[in-house]
Amino acid sequence: MTRYIIRRLIQAVPLLIAISVIVFAIVEIAPGDPAQMYVDPEKGADPEYIAQVRRSLGLDQPVYVRYVSWLAKTLQGDFGFSFRTRRPVALEIGDRLPNTLLLGGVALVMSILIAVPIGIISALKRYTLIDYILSTLALVGISVPVFWVALVLLQVFAIHLNWLPGVGMRSVRVQYEGFEATLDVIRHMILPATVLSLAQTASWSRYQRSSLLEVLGQDYIRTARAKGARERRVIGLHALRNALIPMVTLIGLSVPSIVTGAFITETIFGWPGMGRLGVESINGRDYPIIMAVTMLSAVLIVVGNLLADIAYAWVDPRIRYD
Repeated sequence: MTRYIIRRLIQAVPLLIAISVIVFAIVEIAPGDPAQMYVDPEKGADPEYIAQVRRSLGLDQPVYVRYVSWLAKTLQGDFGFSFRTRRPVALEIGDRLPNTLLLGGVALVMSILIAVPIGIISALKRYTLIDYILSTLALVGISVPVFWVALVLLQVFAIHLNWLPGVGMRSVRVQYEGFEATLDVIRHMILPATVLSLAQTASWSRYQRSSLLEVLGQDYIRTARAKGARERRVIGLHALRNALIPMVTLIGLSVPSIVTGAFITETIFGWPGMGRLGVESINGRDYPIIMAVTMLSAVLIVVGNLLADIAYAWVDPRIRYD
């Protein structure tokens, strides 16, 4: 297993470099000039002033020079400075990443805890009223746009009923401490975490149902039942473990969405995370942060695939990588 992990990490290096080239090229051909964001209104569009701004940002250098310089600094952990705030990109991401990991991690756990039981119940109650109801709810969850659900929940629970806060991560008017501060964060997290988990829960429950139904039709399941094994043992020991293999793939590939999948949700609920930072950076043409967020997503995709492969060996003993 160790040799396999090392080999996969080595193979990921040229892949990440190729992704960085593509992303840098896309950012380069994107319309607009980031120097225009720093033009002093009093000086107007003075060409000399704009040229000075471009030199200060390093935008006057050739594309390949800027790419090589950016790549060399990135490998050293230096992501440059934000065009908007002039703060190091690492600090900007460091301030937002824990908030997104918290929100996305909670949403991911919620999706797993809800989707797997729903999929199992729907498969075991196939073609019954319960199965039809759960399948319909899952289809609705997949079809309804995330932003619409976010706005509805915000309107109902935050505005009309006033049960939950709808914006931010912490209360502004009251400074809580200790356990009360934790409860305050949890209350602010309920709505955005619910919205983030909705689509994944609906989709994963469908996959879990289909996977379990496929496994229940295998010969070894019929053999276990013919030998007199209890139904609970057949489902829990033989069928469910094999049916979880496709779920491992989905969960592993969903790791990047913890960082990048919350753009709309974090913006609507004002959650100070990576998604909101990405939207602000796109609107402000803050290319260093856009590049850093994109490369972070690429790294997470590689890590997610690797974790999924490792989990395969744990879920299915027949899989070996050595």
